[in-house]
Parts: sequence; C-alpha cells; structure tokens
Amino acid sequence: MNAIERIVTITARLRDPDTGCEWDRAQGLATIAPYTIEEAYEVADAIARHDMPALVDELGDLLFQVVLLSEIARQSGAFDLNAVATAIADKMERRHPHIFGTATQRPDWETLKAAERSDTGSALDGVALGLPALMRAAKLQKRAARVGFDWPDAAGPRAKIDEELLEVATAPDAGSRHEEVGDLLFSVVNYARHLDVDPEAALRDATAKFERRFKTIEVEPNFAELSLEHQEALWQAAKADQAPRD
Repeated sequence: MNAIERIVTITARLRDPDTGCEWDRAQGLATIAPYTIEEAYEVADAIARHDMPALVDELGDLLFQVVLLSEIARQSGAFDLNAVATAIADKMERRHPHIFGTATQRPDWETLKAAERSDTGSALDGVALGLPALMRAAKLQKRAARVGFDWPDAAGPRAKIDEELLEVATAPDAGSRHEEVGDLLFSVVNYARHLDVDPEAALRDATAKFERRFKTIEVEPNFAELSLEHQEALWQAAKADQAPRD
C-alpha cells in the first residue's frame, strides 16, 4: 500500500458510519470547505517563511482536505478521489497541447480556460465567490479587460482613486461610507493591476511589515500609556532600522 492508498484508507475508516470518528462522520462538504481554505493559507505561509518541514506538514493537511472531501462525495454517490485525479490529469493534458498533443506552440492559457467555461454569456462567470476579496476583484477586472472593458493605461484608475476618496469623504451616512470605501478599494485593486502589482500579495506583505514593526515597538515599557507622538517616534525609528529589509 503506497502513501496515497494509505491516507485514502484511513479517511474511509474515519468516515465509517459505524466505527468511524464522530467528528469526521458528522462533516459535510460545506463544513469542510472553510478548513480547506485555512489549510491553503497555511501552505502559503510555510512557503513565505521558507520552512520546508512546515511545508511538508501543511501540504499533508491540505491533501487530507482533498481526500476527505472526495470521500464525503463518494459516500453520497457523487464522485471519488480517482475522479478528481482523472479530471485534473485530463485538464493538464488539454491545456498543454504543445506538450501532450500536436500543437507546435504554447497556447494562451486564459483563452483555453475561457473555452472550457460554459457559455453563459458573461466573461465574469467562473470566478469563485470564496476567493479573498482583493484577489476576486483583480480576477473580475482581468476578465472584463479581456473583452475590452478597461482603462488604456494606469492614469485612469489612478484618477478614479481620487474620485472615490472624495466620495468617501462626502458620504452622508454609514451605509454610503460602506459602499464608497468598497468602491475605493476596488479602484486601488484596479490601479495595482495596471502597475502589474498583485494586490493580495502586496497587502499581505504590508501587513507582515506592520506586524514586524509593531512587535518591535510594543516592547517599550508602558507602551500603551505613551503619547501618540512618542509612539510615532518609536515607529519611525523601527521603520528606519528595518528599511533595508522592508
């Protein structure tokens, strides 16, 4: 029994209706989905930290999510892990005809994916609702751009940011502010896209930078009681100290 067969067997035992684990037996596709997303982020975190032992562990956790979801589906008669593996193998061969077929040039990846989507009349179909908001915004914008709905350069989305900032500042109530801040964020994503910056990765890096700097300054004695000016001075010192790294 190889390692994949072993984890499939273990998962089936965990889901056994009579002798399995109570928690595993109680799960369904919808209840497992959040754990799958969490494990994917933990994989990304291990990669960002260049922690190979952690990456092995986190990839195992993510693999278990795939196996568990497939086992839940198998028990309902929908599909099994073999169908999942077959589907992705077929897709990879189909999307690489220059490797596995007779094509002489590498085809455009997005064109191939678009051809695989069902013809519902919208270029935006198929962008998962469960994606992080920044990532989903960028993907929707890219889809719209492929059919010509886009600014010709970065000047348009940059000007839109100023427009949205004004609308946030003049919003008359909480509901309007909510909407206008959303428009502002969407515009920032669009500007980042035109600058060839991944907004999800950029915000993740900025958040990590803030965390790193804050942890440096919060060790100051009685930090919470310090004046804002004193805290800002510590922040600027930490910023200068970490500048080569940041």
